Amino acid sequence: MNTLFDKIWDKHVVQNVQDGPTQLYIDRLYCHEVTSPQAFDTLRDKGIKVFRPGQVFAMPDHNTPSDQQEVIKDPVGRKQVETMEANCKEFGITYFGMGSRDNGIIHVVGPEKGLSLPGMTIVCGDSHTSTHGAVGALAMGIGTSEVAQVLASQCILQAKPKSMRINIEGTLQPGVTAKDVALYIMAQMTTSGATGYVVEYAGSTIREMSMEGRLTLSNLSIEMGSRAGIIAPDETTFAWLKGREYAPKGEEWDKAVAEWKMLRSDDDAVFDREVNYRAEDIEPRITYGTNPGAGVAIGECIPTLEDICPEEQAGFLSQLKYMQFQPGEKLEGHPIDYVFLGACTNGRIEDFRAFASVVKGKKKHPDVVAWLVPGSWLVRQQIIDEGIDKILEEAGFELRLPSCSACLAMNPDKVPAGKLSISTSNRNFVGRQGPGARTVLASPLTVAASALTGKITDPRKIQA
Repeated sequence: MNTLFDKIWDKHVVQNVQDGPTQLYIDRLYCHEVTSPQAFDTLRDKGIKVFRPGQVFAMPDHNTPSDQQEVIKDPVGRKQVETMEANCKEFGITYFGMGSRDNGIIHVVGPEKGLSLPGMTIVCGDSHTSTHGAVGALAMGIGTSEVAQVLASQCILQAKPKSMRINIEGTLQPGVTAKDVALYIMAQMTTSGATGYVVEYAGSTIREMSMEGRLTLSNLSIEMGSRAGIIAPDETTFAWLKGREYAPKGEEWDKAVAEWKMLRSDDDAVFDREVNYRAEDIEPRITYGTNPGAGVAIGECIPTLEDICPEEQAGFLSQLKYMQFQPGEKLEGHPIDYVFLGACTNGRIEDFRAFASVVKGKKKHPDVVAWLVPGSWLVRQQIIDEGIDKILEEAGFELRLPSCSACLAMNPDKVPAGKLSISTSNRNFVGRQGPGARTVLASPLTVAASALTGKITDPRKIQA
């Protein structure tokens, strides 16, 4: 009667504190430059060493520029990266430095290197740690003080969340991606609808998804408030992980797969909540507000004030005022200024293949500024090996260097105030892409179509 979440959680319980949280063992800790410095200072102040440095991997990504990687010009960002490198050297932690072949966005690099594996518990001082749940791991974002806990003890104190299963059945329509599925779920659930839960994604639609699609879906779990998102590992998972740098090899691989095949919810498993959706109801999606749940199908209009319950109307109007949109307005055809392809949500090879499939043989609109940023150096090399860079170049696009880039305004890729960006990233908060910047979230296909026309465009209306 156990869920997949129960099985992983129970296997990692060190002890249950009476009338308190659970002491949970952590298999993998990832660190980046923004949330780790204070954690290392805590260890240094207390004279504590890192308990198991071999299970910790670190890399800069938030402050990394995407136009060049010789120097970080911002003094605060440069200091954060220099501090992380020094901390990793002092405490014996594996560090993938800026510009090295191992570097990239931590939530892209971890899975692609086989550092994130089924059945693991994984944490990082970053909310989008939920990404790693796509491989069948329990992956959670944690705070800086908790990062210090894990560095010191390889454990974390955590109250056990509730369990939710979201079932999606059916085959997705052409032009609909995992990003659209996630945006659809958030619009139905709201950005707090899964608060306090670990969500398992299940159903035929999920089983048919590629690993890249699953990583996108799991990445966005946090945006509806959930503690983590997880997908049961299957043959798609195993085929994708096999041969990766840190994945088991030879007999160890066969043994691991035999164990991983047991990582599924029992047929009679009971969840605290179950939700069901149909793939046929999902169309390409866009957001209109300043949270990822404020979205519609691309052909629909923004809700009118009458569609919004009275207690939410003030917030609704505030979002629209910032976005410079009107209640009832149709956004399809609205002019855009910037496009961004990348982030830990959509910075993988499949995302660049999708973008290239739309723009091949066509030209970028001359008024659009485009940032196309791979999630890792491995992804960038795949793009080059497959000749995708040539397709992009011929269409008027530039392939940039791996970085979090325009997902958040912590590096040079900032959208200017008042400008409208259509982006494959994960958050459209006020100022997320730059002070005063306005963000519409969408899939790589929709972003590509919009880059060609200079306006928000349904990818299904672009002729191949």
